Amino acid sequence: MTAELASLLAGDDLARVRAPLARAWTLPPAAYTEPRIFDLEVQRIFHREWICVARIEQLAEAGDYRCVNLVDQPVVVTRAADGALHAFSPICLHRAMPVVQGSGNARRFVCPYHNWTYELDGRLRSAPMMEGVEAFDARSCRLPTLAVEVWQGFVFVNMNADAAPLAEQLQPLADVIANYRFDQLVIAETLEFDSPWNWKILVENFMEAYHHIGTHRHTFEPVYPARASRIDDNGGGPWTLLRMPAVDTGADGDAEQGLPPLPGLTAQERHQLLAACVYPTLLFAAASGLGVWYQLEPSAHDRMLLRIHALLPREIAAVLDDAGRAAIAEQLRVVHLEDIEVNAGPWRGLNAPLTGQGRLSLYEKAVWQLNQQWLERLEHP
Repeated sequence: MTAELASLLAGDDLARVRAPLARAWTLPPAAYTEPRIFDLEVQRIFHREWICVARIEQLAEAGDYRCVNLVDQPVVVTRAADGALHAFSPICLHRAMPVVQGSGNARRFVCPYHNWTYELDGRLRSAPMMEGVEAFDARSCRLPTLAVEVWQGFVFVNMNADAAPLAEQLQPLADVIANYRFDQLVIAETLEFDSPWNWKILVENFMEAYHHIGTHRHTFEPVYPARASRIDDNGGGPWTLLRMPAVDTGADGDAEQGLPPLPGLTAQERHQLLAACVYPTLLFAAASGLGVWYQLEPSAHDRMLLRIHALLPREIAAVLDDAGRAAIAEQLRVVHLEDIEVNAGPWRGLNAPLTGQGRLSLYEKAVWQLNQQWLERLEHP
């Protein structure tokens, strides 16, 4: 264990987290509430792991760009004229002014401060009025770059130049979800929520069906009962997968929205809900007719921005009318409003002085897997 972590969390507490699932405990409260723990997460997770920042269709055309934040590091992802994807810091090399914000389409980026101009791959194109500055060559200047990888239509970036490629690590998960064809889905609707609690609370809640019996007793539990759920072994890989078989109703597709089943699904796949996490913050789910992407953007130990995206086959999204979009958005909203209660509640509880660690259920195997990944990264940076 590193000295920094040992100074913040008791060794006995972490030993209980490392125990086999049948004897395991949750992370200690300080893992969520202590700002210095979050500082370690920034250094050892968010600045070193593959972070999902976009969908490929959001960067479809030459000149498309999207700005995101890896906590304290702004990043812009672009599609250059040659079709290549790039990711780099949008902070001007001159006086640290952001050269671009938001999203859109551009031929190049011009800093609004002193008009330094950058290409879509981050190279400095021109720097006005720099004549006479010794040893300055604009052609050799470039904004700091990040690695980029696309998996299943999700765009990832990584600040760690030594990071192993992602796709090979996720091959077992890719095999399971192959028939859902996530790379062929597009964003059809988006909801946004300010989320004033620790990011791990939401990730853990997303990855267990145990809470269906309480939180979703009138929504998910009658259709996807908690006792039928199971979690795949991940072999220590950077992913978790939760399978939730449906009660057999004899119906295919998401009937409430009138959506047909995704093409290519087996009968079993048409009657289950999947939820997956690519560590640390890519959360996605799939029912028979709909994919969902939870896009997390943590900014501190106690807050993050959450965007919930509905994903549909392009041909379905193209003909979906306003009523259909509204119906999908409302279902996502109803479910997340239920989940807000069990994010905000534990956040209050974790900040209470008498709160300690809790025992895990066998139905929380995915939470245990997530905790092992968290420990591995913080203990062995």
